[in-house]
Parts: sequence; structure tokens; C-alpha cells
Amino acid sequence: MSSRRSTSSVQSNPTQPNSANRTMSTTTTTTTAAAGQTVPLKVNYRSPNALKADGSDPVYGDWRDDLVRDGFAVVKGAIARDRADKYADAMYSWLEGFKLGFDRNDLSTVHKDKLPHITEKGMCLQYAVTHEDFAWSIRGEPGVVEAFEKVYDTQDLIVSFDAVNFGFPNRTDIPKNVPWPHQDQDPLLPGFRCLQGLVNLLPNGPKDGGLIVCKGGHRLSEQFHEEMKDEPKIPAWTNEWFGFTENGMNWLADHGCEWEKLSAEPGDLLLWDSRTPHYNLSSETTQPRFAIYTCYMPVADATQEDLLRKKDALERWVGTTHWPNARHTGSNVAKRDGEDDPHNRFEPVNKPRMNERTFKLTGIPYIKPEAGMSAVEESAVRS
Repeated sequence: MSSRRSTSSVQSNPTQPNSANRTMSTTTTTTTAAAGQTVPLKVNYRSPNALKADGSDPVYGDWRDDLVRDGFAVVKGAIARDRADKYADAMYSWLEGFKLGFDRNDLSTVHKDKLPHITEKGMCLQYAVTHEDFAWSIRGEPGVVEAFEKVYDTQDLIVSFDAVNFGFPNRTDIPKNVPWPHQDQDPLLPGFRCLQGLVNLLPNGPKDGGLIVCKGGHRLSEQFHEEMKDEPKIPAWTNEWFGFTENGMNWLADHGCEWEKLSAEPGDLLLWDSRTPHYNLSSETTQPRFAIYTCYMPVADATQEDLLRKKDALERWVGTTHWPNARHTGSNVAKRDGEDDPHNRFEPVNKPRMNERTFKLTGIPYIKPEAGMSAVEESAVRS
């Protein structure tokens, strides 16, 4: 194992609720049998009771009705406020830990020379940030995971290793954040395929920037792509991204779609159907915006090859897109003034400490021996 990867160890996570004293490192698997025989977790096929968002869903009596009708929903208080505040504090500390001059109490220090590389849209993709303990702790929060369990009607889920958002207001040191309305789904693969999410960690009001969504746009997705199939396309690096041109935006408006900026409190979970057109706005106030992107999918939708690629990404501490099956993995090499950033990091400052439930989200316990998984080892502490 290279120096960029963690060593096998058992660590407790005092910030993770309901750990039941069963925790493991990021590089060990959780299931064992006699004589070291691998016993991967059993995976059931996608539940017939999973949310479909195709007009056939029952009335749920909760936020899922908003998701079906509007293409998005806000799950209030998915994380308790005091815990959300601690996560935001950890994110501030991570930025200050580069020791480049950033001070959370002085917005004049928000400058590209005093921060790691953060895009104009607030995205931080490198420096192993997606595997910091605060990011994994948020992914394992019961109120976050359970929302996706409700949608997919299964506990057998995997999670993406997606970006972290550090959105600071009134930045003039980097390019302007221009609207980029899009949907994160291949137009040739219709239907409800992916539920995206983010956990909001700072107060986020109507003018504080953040997620803006096209209400009801998901229900018109197939019609849009059929009627606009001859429209020139915005170039994309993956088929799972479609950008809306000016004509596309006019089509949505002509069909009664309205855009809504979502507001949220620390600890709220924002969810949206990948077919829903969306993008993010910059703050018009002095309020920063912090968020962790959280996207889960049934492990039944991933191949063994996907899970092995996902395991490799975890061991190299690199990120993925919002798709949890890790079809695309990233890099920890950020650029500064056109050169490799001398402050690049290739492993987390605080490596993740996972309870058993969170470790399942990596997908590793579902890898079959014949798929190439190494011999398992006992990595749970039983009380």
C-alpha cells in the first residue's frame, strides 16, 4: 500500500451517532467467515416499492410528495443544528489549516492566494477534501441516509464521493459565476434514475446564493428532449450532463416552468431528481454558503466493476461525480497559476472514522471474492 493510503486500523468516531461501538477504517472490509473466506453482503434487486416519479406513486404524506410533484424537496433538520454547526466549524478549520492567510472572521482574506483552489461555483474537488472526516460523518448521518432509504426502499445503498462547496460572497479574484442551467442525466436514458442531494451547513436565505431549480421540469424532460432533439447541444464531457441553451430555457418558460431558489437552515437536506434543471447562484449578501453534496443509489444498480473502481477511488482518496457507481473518478492535483499547487494534499488531514453503517456506503462489503477483493479481516469491535 502506498504512502497515500491509510493503514488498516479500528477507530471510534465520537461525532457519529449510533455507532454502537462498531467502527472500522476505510481500508478494511466488514464481513468474515471461517478460515478467512469472504462473505460479501447479499444484495437484493431494486425494490418494486421504490419511488418512481412517473405518475404511479402513492401519496406519501411527507416530503416525497414534493419530490414527485416538483422535482425537488427540502428535508428539514436532517442533521441537528448543533451537529451542523460543528461540521461547518470543521470546514472552516480545514480552510484555515492551509495557513495561507485565510481567516473565517475576516472576509477580506477570501482570496485565491489564501485559499485552496475553489471554483467560481464554490466547488472544491481536490486536496482529498471529499474524504475528510467531516464529509464522511455527514454522509453517514442517519437523517441523511434514511431520506434516501425512503426513496429507494432499501438500506443497501452506496454513496458518491462528490465535491464540497465553499461558496464565498462578492469574489472578484476569480471568474464570475455565470448561470449554467443543466440536468445531470443522459437524455437518452429517461425516467427517474438518480436522486441528488446536498446538506446545507450555514444559514442560506433567498439572497445568499445556492441551489436554484426549475419547478416541475423533471416531468417534462422526455417531451423536451424529443421536441428539442435537433437543437445544437452544449458540449459536455459526459453523456450524463445536459446543458440548457437559451432556446431550451425559453421552451421551459413556454411550458409553464418557473425557477425557484431554495432557502435552507444548517442541517437541512436538499434533494432533487437528476432530470430537474438546476444550477447555483452566488450570494448577493455577505453570507458564505457551505454544503456537502450527498448522492446515494441502490448498490443493486452498480456492477462489481463499479464497486472495485469505487474501492480504488477510496484507497487513493480521490473523488467521483455525483453518481455513486463511480464511473468517473477524479484527481487530487489542483492547479495554482497554471502549475501544480504546491499545497496539494493526497490524503485527508483527518481520515474518516466510519461506523459499520457508513462503511457499507463505500460499497466494499458488497464486493464478491471473484471480483478481485483481497482477503477480509475482522474490523469490527463488538461491545
